[in-house]
Amino acid sequence: MKKQFVVIGLGRFGGSIVEEFSTLGVEVLAIDKDEENINKISPYATHAVQANAIDEATLNSLGIRNFDHAIVSMGDDIESSILCSLLLKEMGLKKVWVKANNKYHQKVLEKIGVDRIIQPERDMAKRIAHHVVSDKIIDYIELSDNHSIAELYATKKVANRNLMELDIRAKYGCTLIGIQRDGDIILSPAADEVIREGDLMIILGRNEDIHRFEETGV
Repeated sequence: MKKQFVVIGLGRFGGSIVEEFSTLGVEVLAIDKDEENINKISPYATHAVQANAIDEATLNSLGIRNFDHAIVSMGDDIESSILCSLLLKEMGLKKVWVKANNKYHQKVLEKIGVDRIIQPERDMAKRIAHHVVSDKIIDYIELSDNHSIAELYATKKVANRNLMELDIRAKYGCTLIGIQRDGDIILSPAADEVIREGDLMIILGRNEDIHRFEETGV
């Protein structure tokens, strides 16, 4: 069975999520209390409903308990975001992801026990910062406080050598999980895979280990 998604709050972030779901062919229920937002997003949503998402009876009437995954993005209304998230967790949704506005909002969401806290501005800022300070890092995705995935260009230093020779994991504590080459991705490359100059290496590891590999390994 296809997973059922609900997006609550249709501002810039929530609206963009619904639009992206639409391009992926994913069915999604979109909820917002503002009629203008509903009208704007209705062409992209499977169902778009103008409703108060902090009213339990309203959520029950929409069958929210039957959904697998909720994404809450309620703009600057932190109180409503917290109350809605709490209701969704109490209703037993499998996954509740919430956009946090600041660190205090995040702390409360952590106490509630939401499954993932999204801070798009902070996350994008980190990705841009890592990209700007290094000519080698193309993208940087934080997985936790200590672990990340980084995409690095292969330089002449590692070119024409296979993964066994480079021995990245033993030397730097990182794992090369993929290589992007000529528009294709080689996942879990074999030990005899030869790196070519200009390959995009996808590296998983602790932040300090990735930084060390970026500084001295490539």
